[in-house]
Amino acid sequence: MHAIDFAPRTSIAQVEEGMCLAPRFDVDGLIPVVTTDRTTGEVLMMGVMTAEALRLTIQAGEAHYWSRSRKCVWHKGATSGLVQRVIEMRIDDDQDAVWLRVEVAGGASCHVGYRSCFYRAVPVGQAGALRFVEHVKVFNPVAVYGDAPNPTVL
Repeated sequence: MHAIDFAPRTSIAQVEEGMCLAPRFDVDGLIPVVTTDRTTGEVLMMGVMTAEALRLTIQAGEAHYWSRSRKCVWHKGATSGLVQRVIEMRIDDDQDAVWLRVEVAGGASCHVGYRSCFYRAVPVGQAGALRFVEHVKVFNPVAVYGDAPNPTVL
């Protein structure tokens, strides 16, 4: 497998209309990634990638992200088996956000056990409690990860 090189950003026209991948990472070296289901389009998760994670995702065809809590690149599903196979990857117009369409082994993307990380609705236009829109977990997170607290929470 050959190394993936990103093009330098030389002009607005090159970034917005050119054929070269020239991603813009933020001051922390991260680029946001929205991940959706290949078939339904349902949003499964939102994460971030470093240049290394983006390169690994392109090379392997499986999603890799930057774990802000663990401070390392993480191959999604390496522990749980819920690997995200990339069906399509897109970059936005100014190349500072990525969209992945994926097929998920095991059918879930959320470490809490739900299919999507977006399993609760926020009331809009009124005060109120969050509302669960997913009621059944796809897997038992304690059985997969153990009973240690999740380092991404709090």
